[in-house]
Amino acid sequence: MLELEHASKRYAAPGGSVQAVDDVTVTIHSGEAVAVFGPSGSGKTTLLLLSAGLLQPDAGRVRFDGVDIGALSKREALEHRRTKLGFVFQNFNLVPGLSAEENVALPLLLRGVHRREAQQRALRSLAEVELERRAAHTPAELSGGEQQRVSIARSLVGDPQLVLADEPTGNLDTDTGDVILELLLGLPHGRGATMIIVTHDARVASGAERTLTMHDGRLTTPQIVATAMSR
Repeated sequence: MLELEHASKRYAAPGGSVQAVDDVTVTIHSGEAVAVFGPSGSGKTTLLLLSAGLLQPDAGRVRFDGVDIGALSKREALEHRRTKLGFVFQNFNLVPGLSAEENVALPLLLRGVHRREAQQRALRSLAEVELERRAAHTPAELSGGEQQRVSIARSLVGDPQLVLADEPTGNLDTDTGDVILELLLGLPHGRGATMIIVTHDARVASGAERTLTMHDGRLTTPQIVATAMSR
């Protein structure tokens, strides 16, 4: 599904530049649950952004189903993200003034889906994360774990092919994080979606089918398989 071929990304920085991703080649297969593991500053998030097409590599290519996403126009790239990708963030990234239902429906509305259909699909998605009873509540009225459930429901409402999660348990306590991780690994897999989770937490990484370890912008163990958590 996703191929990075000799992908590199460098950032300008005071006193020089930083090589965030350095000549990474890796293939993610359809239906896989893959963790990208490493310490802060190792290049994990940059790799995720390259995979999503939110950043373009300085060298190399990123392909999604054989299509070079770096060659897409801005409009095509936006359509690609809206229709084929789902995102889960550490800080939830919910719109404060909208209810849980409205937050989940938002990606569909941006795609032009009729409001009634978007609301119905949003409620079904919230039911999948066992949060339909909180559909009318705003983010401020929800716990951290509930907000992340809303974020997961939003990431799945458009039936994406690929879900990208950036430190999804980073702001949660251990018990809540375990519940969220189980949802993240189970729900997309049940839909046939591919999952990439960026994390610095070895416990989180151990739940994936395959772990890619990053250090100083490079994949150091690209073929290590970690299957400590079964679905």
